[in-house]
Order: sequence, then C-alpha cells, then structure tokens
Amino acid sequence: MRKLLGLVATGTVIVSSSARAEQPLSVVYPPAEHQTTANQIFLIGTAPPQGNVLVNGKAIVRSQAGHFAPSFPLKVGENLFTLYYQNQQVQIKVKRLPTTEAPPVGLAFGKDSLIPAVDIARVPGEVICFGATAPAKATVNVRLGDRTIPLLPQSQNVQLPPNSAALTGQDKPATESIAGKYQGCATALQPADLGQPEFQLTLNGQTTKQLGTGKVTILSPLQLEIAEVTADSGVARTGASTDNSRLTPLPKGTQAAITGREGEWLRLDYGGWINSNETRVFKGVVPPTSIIRSIRARQVPGATEVVFPLQVPVPVSVQQGNSTLTLTLYNTTAQTDIIRLDDDPLISRLDWQQVVPNRVQYTFNLKSAQQWGYKLRYDGTSLVLSLRHPPKGDRGRSKPLSGMKILLDPGHGGKELGSKGPTGYPEKDINLLVSKLVRAQLVAKGAIVYMTREEDKDVSLSDRVAIIDKLEPAIAVSIHYNALPDGGDAMKTKGIAAFWYNSQAHSLALFMHNYLVKELNRPSYGVYWNNLALTRPTTAPSVLLELGFMINPTEFEWITNQKEQQKLANAIADGINLWFSQSQQTQ
Repeated sequence: MRKLLGLVATGTVIVSSSARAEQPLSVVYPPAEHQTTANQIFLIGTAPPQGNVLVNGKAIVRSQAGHFAPSFPLKVGENLFTLYYQNQQVQIKVKRLPTTEAPPVGLAFGKDSLIPAVDIARVPGEVICFGATAPAKATVNVRLGDRTIPLLPQSQNVQLPPNSAALTGQDKPATESIAGKYQGCATALQPADLGQPEFQLTLNGQTTKQLGTGKVTILSPLQLEIAEVTADSGVARTGASTDNSRLTPLPKGTQAAITGREGEWLRLDYGGWINSNETRVFKGVVPPTSIIRSIRARQVPGATEVVFPLQVPVPVSVQQGNSTLTLTLYNTTAQTDIIRLDDDPLISRLDWQQVVPNRVQYTFNLKSAQQWGYKLRYDGTSLVLSLRHPPKGDRGRSKPLSGMKILLDPGHGGKELGSKGPTGYPEKDINLLVSKLVRAQLVAKGAIVYMTREEDKDVSLSDRVAIIDKLEPAIAVSIHYNALPDGGDAMKTKGIAAFWYNSQAHSLALFMHNYLVKELNRPSYGVYWNNLALTRPTTAPSVLLELGFMINPTEFEWITNQKEQQKLANAIADGINLWFSQSQQTQ
C-alpha cells in the first residue's frame, strides 16, 4: 500500500488538476531519476483522449478519459522511457538496482559489509554470528578475544519477498547464487568485554586486516541491568529493528532485565526488543520478578476493570480470540487460591494457568464474540486491564446508530498527498470529500460523528491514534484510496479492500468489504491483516478501508464521478448501520 508521491515530467508542463479533457501529456509516476529493485515499473499519467500515446514507439492502452498505467519490464541498470502524444514528449529514466552486491575486487572487504555493524551484547553460551563481503576464493576469519573464528563462503541465498509482495501476488522466495559472502558463528561461555572483532582476509598470499565497527560484550547473568519503560506505550518487537514484527505494547512502568543489546535496541528477558529511547536503564540487585495471588474485577462507567496486584510491573501480552481475551504475565509465579468474579456484563468466566514456571496466563471467556476494545496500564505495581462494554445506543432495529460515537479518519492531508491519480489528483482530497459525505449519512442515522481532520491540513499518525484513544468511539474507520508498490500491475489491479490488526476489528473489516463489493458491484481486492497505525488502536474496533485504486485508469474515473461518490458514501453508512444492528442482536 505504498503511496505514490512523485509528480514529474521532462519536456512538458504537468497540470495537477482533476480536469481531464484540456490536460496535456503528463506523467505523475515514476518521479525523475527513480530507482527501484523491482523487475517492472508502471507509468501513471494522462493525455487528451483523442489520438494515441506512444511509449518507446508503441501505442499504449488508455481509458475513455485518456488515462494510462502500462507496465514495462526493467533491466538492471538504466532504463529510458520516451512518451509521445502529438507534438509533446516526456522522458522518464528508471534505474533498476541489483538485489545483491558484487564482491569487491582486490585485497579488500566490501564497504560497510562487516557484521556486527553495531555494538552487541549477549549472554554466555549464546550464538554470535559474524559476516563479511570479500573477493571469491579468499580466506576470511575473525579474531575475537583469544579466539579465531573462520568465516566460510556462502554459495546460495534465499531472498524473501518484501511484505508488500502480498499486495502484488509476487510472494515466492527466490534462491540465488551469491559470491563473496562469508559467515561464521561462535559462542563465549564467560562474561567479558571482548571489544571490536578483527577481520582478516587472505588472497593470493597477501593478507589485510580490518577492525569491525561493533564491539562485542558478554553479559554476566548475575549483574544484568534493568530497563523500565518510560513511554506511555513502549513498542516491543520480535527483533532489533523496526523491520521486525510488533508485540503487545508494554505499559509505562514495565520493568525487565536486559539480556541483550544491538545498537540502540535492548532485548528484555521475556523475549521482546525495545528501543532504548523508550526506557531508562539502571543497575538491578535482582531481576524483576513477581508473585501474584488473587485478582479482582470492578465496574466503572462503560467498562469492567480487572486489577492484578503485583510486586513489580512485569512485561505482558494480550491475545484476542473468538469470545476470549488472553492476558499473559511474564516473570510471574502464581500463589493463587481464590478469585472473585461476580456476574459481569462482559465476562462469563475467568480461567488461569501457570504455563511455565515464570509465566501466568489468564483467559477471559466473554459473553459476546464481538469485543469493543481494551486498555492496559500500570497503577503503581498493579496492572489494570480495562475491558470496554458494548457501546450504548438505541437497541431497537429502527436506528441502531442513535447516539453511537463513530470516528472517521480521512487519510493523509497537508503535505501528505497520499497516492495520486493519472491527472495528479491527490488521494488526500478524495479521502476528505468522501469522509464528509459519509459523515452526513451517519449523522442522518443518529450517529455522533468525529473526524480527525475537516480540512486540508497535516495530522500526524500519532495524533490520529491519540484522538481515537481519547474519544473511545464505538468504532473508528480510516478512509483511503489505494496504490501499488513497484512491480505491481496498475492496469489490472483494482477493487475495494479492508484492513484490520486487532481481532476485535476483524468482523467489521470483513463485513464492510463484503457489503461494499456486493452493493456497489465493485471488484474485491481482499481483506488483510495489516500492521498499520490506524488499525492498531486497541481502544475501539479500528479498520482502514481502501476504496479503489487511484492509479488504475478506469477505476480512477469511477473514483472521481460525483454520483458514484455519493453512492459509495451511502453504502459505507448503510454497511456500518447494518453491522451495528447485527452486532446488537448477538449481545
């Protein structure tokens, strides 16, 4: 779902307007001197519908209004595309980059190829791996402390497709032969500051040495530092980079021992990694662990709060299921003999178990399959889990949205244009236009509607999420229009898609996708679990709708048709209304 931001043409003037017939030949994507690793590229643009547009001498297919989005293969290196329309010409240069680097020539390591590239810390006995790029048929090793570790040549590399490949269907791993890659691993059994590894390369009887940029430290298990989360919601991940998947955010105050470091990233003892900027680090006498005895539930306006008294704010995770919510407390041992849970509007039963010696799991069996949101916070050392009750409204079928708070998020705005259609018309404008049409329909059905923006202005993703968390609407719907990453087919790809992240939003995403596709007789692009800022909020079921492809020439004509815009807005409001009606009947 990468948005297209380039607006470039060489040899002509681009008019960024939704007006079509008077517009000269223009190309809005790719931008000038574009670089990509994709094996093909699409050219998005428009020209008056009369006559032909030629690309490198061949006529291309266009929509009735004259829009185009043909795809062309790319060779590694420079690719030149020359577009002609009558007496107008546009040239686009695209450079395809290789996915693997060629090995260096001569007695030298590849630039920035020595691994680890940053300071790392591990516990005794843990595997530490090293890597380098060097000429083929060289002998490569690493000197670390008093040990010499051989690095062996690697003949093959399995290249995984990017996450965006799920959007283009090009999701098969590629096995490629590689030359010049050397890797090796070792372990260290005693705590020590081993310093910078020294890499040695021997080729044709000559030898060169180079110090690595990252230092290696082996931590003492008896003297581990402690990290305390200082961010309101610490981002925990499966590894030491933002490329790694997110885990359940850690509430402010969470404490855990640090069992590894990698640059600015800290590995906590329960397995998650967190950026050190979201923590404070201090020396600990003992690793933070807790026992837990009884817990209690209490009613507050609109929610059930469950309080877990602990000695230390430990790491936690949440997993939503069908009519269940499972909370896991790490570094915790149960001494539980009694739990009181009176008849609750949300919870039918609570089960718990000591999964392993330092991990306790609580499973809330819920009275309804639809969950409406939750929050986690530490109050001192006590964890408070707040489970939202179903939103109140007119329980009758005539006006199920009466009094319901609904948040609409018109995507992008201000400097953030989003994707652009063949004319250069920006997604941010159509997002706002359709959101206002949807708002009018929802208000007519009795809903109380909030919007993250009502004009063309910048609103950060964090601010949008903060609005959801503050308002706690019944649902949040983010309105967008789609584009494709390089390598996709802009002419063939079209349709409506829905995206969700937390299980509580799956029903809404699936229902809205199916309803819009059927009622509007539009193509389906699918329903996706997706790690997006506007799908991640836990305080309410939050979905993101991609209502069509800005870059598809024919779908763009549907997108910019005023009558179709109103039909779409009506269908979105009707779908939300029907989903609420059906959800209320199951409560």
